[in-house]
Amino acid sequence: MTAELATPTGAPFFHYQAGELRAEGVSLAELGQELGTPLYVYSRGALAAAWASYQEACVGHEVLVCFGMKANSNLAVLKEFARLGSGFDIVSGGELARVLAAGADPAKVVFSGVGKQAWEMQAALEVGVKCFNVESIPELKRLSEVATALGKTAAVSLRVNPDVDAKTHPYISTGLKENKFGIAIEEAPHAYTFAASLPGIAVVGVDCHIGSQITEVSPYLDALDKLLKLIDQLKAAGIALKHLDLGGGLGIRYDDETPLTPKLLLDKVFAQLQARGYGHLQLVLEPGRSLVGNAGVLLTTVQYLKHTEARNFAIVDAAMNDLMRPALYEAWHGVLPVAPRSSEQTLYDVVGPVCESADWLARGRTLALAEGDVLAIESAGAYGFVMAGNYNSRPRPAEIMVDGEQFHVIRQRETFADLIRGESCLPD
Repeated sequence: MTAELATPTGAPFFHYQAGELRAEGVSLAELGQELGTPLYVYSRGALAAAWASYQEACVGHEVLVCFGMKANSNLAVLKEFARLGSGFDIVSGGELARVLAAGADPAKVVFSGVGKQAWEMQAALEVGVKCFNVESIPELKRLSEVATALGKTAAVSLRVNPDVDAKTHPYISTGLKENKFGIAIEEAPHAYTFAASLPGIAVVGVDCHIGSQITEVSPYLDALDKLLKLIDQLKAAGIALKHLDLGGGLGIRYDDETPLTPKLLLDKVFAQLQARGYGHLQLVLEPGRSLVGNAGVLLTTVQYLKHTEARNFAIVDAAMNDLMRPALYEAWHGVLPVAPRSSEQTLYDVVGPVCESADWLARGRTLALAEGDVLAIESAGAYGFVMAGNYNSRPRPAEIMVDGEQFHVIRQRETFADLIRGESCLPD
């Protein structure tokens, strides 16, 4: 029987042509053969299209879109978004260094994260980031001390926890009372008053981020309503804000989800801001996954087909160390044959060679396979390579950017020498 050609989640930038999967104008079969697998492949066109969807939704409003770079921090990806005009949402000193290495403007950087260290605060102050999203009173105190010692003023937005259920996976839900993130909204007025009293601190905004892979409008609007009530309180207390940061979290299609478009969300957000008298506030957004998730695939080669009484396994050369999401979240990723074959299909679990039962990439997929076939693991542009590691002493994959008919190696494949660099044995 002939395998049906599915429509890739990254279409039209990933598509079948003449029975073979391509990224823009580049054959993924040829890429896998030339560069080896596992291999991350991104589409430059898909990045630009995702960015354009936000820009079109923001027309006529003052909005700063800051790419949540924890989703994908390759320098070429960052450079592309910087070229398009993006700001950046960072969560570490290392991510700040990457933004600077990509030539981005630090004045369009917001620094998030619950555990900023003094050296990270100092580095951010010295280059002049736009704002610190502060998540606790102890962090406020430390930032005040660091800024004062440097003779600088830290622009601050307090991250407020609105206790809103994002209706997503519990590991990526960040806006509930039991989550580690932010300051409880009931405590926020006191925190703002305290922040305004500190030397070296300038209060400029309010921030919240309720989670990731959100596919409904209502959680955002519930959070926004609570933030606007807080802003009313702060205004009455004489604390005027310049911006409102609604975070990121828009979902993508992995399987059969119907994601929110930026326009569908933002039309409702802008209407609510205008109705409440806060249309003058700059809106800051921190999208990550929705900008890069479906702009990438992970190529992997079938090593063995193992048939047992209980299950059939397609053992591939990619593993949980290359793509952690299935093991960590039991996440679904589509699996497409790069060159579908006309043969009987079988139900397979796609698993890797790492010595863990959690090492699987997909379960229960109907595929027609033979040893040596290359598969594309879909929706791998976000939280793919950035979460990769070296478990079982496995080098991390190369990363490729496709641009029309051309491709560029944007990260070399690691070698064994890379793995042991910095290690040393005890003297004899």
